[in-house]
Amino acid sequence: MAHESSGEKQRAHELIDQLDPAQVAAVVPLLQFMLLDPVARSLAAAPVEQEAVSTEEAAELDRARASLDRGQGITHQDVLREFGLPSK
Repeated sequence: MAHESSGEKQRAHELIDQLDPAQVAAVVPLLQFMLLDPVARSLAAAPVEQEAVSTEEAAELDRARASLDRGQGITHQDVLREFGLPSK
């Protein structure tokens, strides 16, 4: 487990090293929150639960994936623009 945790930390460092300064500034408060807030700490350590997917949900997921395959998704740039965020 310690080795796996070490690998995850290394990967996190590698990803942070690739961010520009504005992106790092955006991530720091999240990391601080995760370290200081006991609820956030317990949520971060909680196991991922797998819920059953209903027939209707599975059909909706299939329609969404087909839409993306047809190129009908929303681009990253459009999402950034919608929320008034700068793009690279």
